[in-house]
Amino acid sequence: MDIVTEKIELAVADGTRMAAYVARPDDRDPHPGLIVVQEAFGVNNHIRAVTRRFAEAGYVAISPDMFHRTAPGFESGYQDIGPALKEMQAMTDAGMEQDLKAAYDWLRSQSGVVADRVGAIGYCMGGRAAFLANSALPLKAAVSYYGGGIAQTLLGRAGQLAGPMLLFWGGRDQHISVADTRAIADALRAAKKPFVDVMFSSADHGFFCDERASYDAAATSQAWALTQAFFRSHLG
Repeated sequence: MDIVTEKIELAVADGTRMAAYVARPDDRDPHPGLIVVQEAFGVNNHIRAVTRRFAEAGYVAISPDMFHRTAPGFESGYQDIGPALKEMQAMTDAGMEQDLKAAYDWLRSQSGVVADRVGAIGYCMGGRAAFLANSALPLKAAVSYYGGGIAQTLLGRAGQLAGPMLLFWGGRDQHISVADTRAIADALRAAKKPFVDVMFSSADHGFFCDERASYDAAATSQAWALTQAFFRSHLG
């Protein structure tokens, strides 16, 4: 599918301005909308490529610059996590909710987006943000790839999830323990929320990113297929 890309700027409720990278099918047909939430390393080459890949699969996809308040346009490599951690630690859940809502509202305002078929997906830091988005916005579905911190800070929001949740984990991930993933599943089960929980036992944190040393081609291929099937079921 042919696609077009653009960079746009969104007004956020707190008065800030947020850049975003957009990719969409190059046609006039209506499509589901998708918020693609970055890793801690910014809306970098990898996240832009993922956003384009979703457009090629038939989604109007938007990746907002979640660091726009402290470091607009921030991108960093995967070798030194220090700069990324600094920006990530400056974020607040309230600010993230405002950013995610700005992206959500933009999707719903587009004539090429089916307004009631919007979802979210995120990676690493963005995996947590996708869970947060699903608890704060009326999403139809959300996908979290190795979202650190959910067990520590967001379990209380399990009962607020609007749409079904798909969660991916790496069995060799030293950042997210098995106890954490079980706590998340237990909270969703207790809240009677529909979810799918997938553990790739031989994969590490960041396995979906082909620019990381932890990239796992087999896990990525399978996760992509599951992600597509999940979104087709819930977003159409």
